[in-house]
Formats: sequence, C-alpha cells, structure tokens
Amino acid sequence: MKYGIIGRNGRMGNEIYNLFSEKGHDLVFSYDKEGENFLETPEVLIDFSLPTAFEKVIEYVEKFRCPLIIGTTGLSNEQITKLKELSQTLPIIQSYNFSLGIQVLLRLVKLADKLLDDVDIEITETHHRFKKDKPSGTAKMIKEVLNKEVNISSLRLGNVPGDHTVYFGNLGEIITISHRALSRRTFAAGVLKSAEFALKAVAGFYTFQDIFELTKEE
Repeated sequence: MKYGIIGRNGRMGNEIYNLFSEKGHDLVFSYDKEGENFLETPEVLIDFSLPTAFEKVIEYVEKFRCPLIIGTTGLSNEQITKLKELSQTLPIIQSYNFSLGIQVLLRLVKLADKLLDDVDIEITETHHRFKKDKPSGTAKMIKEVLNKEVNISSLRLGNVPGDHTVYFGNLGEIITISHRALSRRTFAAGVLKSAEFALKAVAGFYTFQDIFELTKEE
C-alpha cells in the first residue's frame, strides 16, 4: 500500500508510520508544519493533525482523489459536513477512536443502558497533558450511544494514551465499564484495518464502528 500522512511528526503519525513500515507499506507523501514531502500520489491519505489544518487536508484529498482516514479530534460541525460532502465521491472514514476495544465498550454501554433502570450515569476520561480538546471525542461517542444528557469528567495527566470509564449506579450497586489504551499502537492497528478497508470500499461516509461491524460479518 502506498499511503500519505498529514501530521506525520505527531505522536499518532509516528505510531502509524512505524506500524505501516513493519507491515511493508510505503509512505509516499507527508505534510506537517515543517512542510510537504511528495514522492508519489498515495492510494490512501491519513490525517491525524489539528482542526486548523483541515482546509489543507481537503485540498490534498481533492488533489489526490484518494480515500481519507481522519482521526483528528475537535472537528466542527461544518468540517464534518464537508467530509460528508466529499464522501459522495470518495470513501471517507472518520472516527475519534480507532481501537477495537472501544467498539466493544460502546456495545456493552448500549446494552447496559437498555437493561438497567433508575440508574445514575457518569463518564470519565483521562488523556495526556498535550491533548487539546476536552472532553475527548471518544467520550462524546459514548454519550451519543447513551442518547441522553450525561456528565463527562475530563482529566489531562502525564502521557496517558486514553482511559474511558462509564459508571452505572443505583442505591444498591455500581457497575463500571472501562477501557484503557496501553499504547497508541492499538489506534494505529485500527487505522491500518481502516486503510485496508478503504482501498476496496465504495464511496461513502464511514466510521470505525462501521468498519468493525462490516469486517466482523466477513
């Protein structure tokens, strides 16, 4: 696979590069604050940068006419709308978390909410000190699954890749559903799975939850 990364020198960009290199894939394009490095047109473009680079991302997607995998957090509603417009002609995979474990957590949270009555629900999330957005995109995903107003508590500490916990409590017991990322490699593995999917996918707007469910059916 020939791929490109926007945000190559960031934490996730490095993790993606290391894993993709191990698997024999070729980085043929990169763009960062240091500038552009172009060798060939990529078959798939990966973006883990910042919302401020979004216009540049769109510019490259339209130039290369290739699928986009975007894990940048803190995107605005207008930016998501633009991605959906692009997805009419190209595969676009957008998600705030590319962990397989988080997909399982989302299913468990949805099931617990369905089975439990008269419970208080709280979400907590912890990430490294450099993370810009608060609460995390993953915490927002969990809240969307619950489809109700739920408080989210956010911590920014050290170099934590990502911890998320959902609490269900009544007067007699508390149930917790948690996920802890031990390294960013788990997210890079999800990006690789998404890239392999994107190369064969028809145009459309996908999330990593869609990838998880569709590949499970194969």
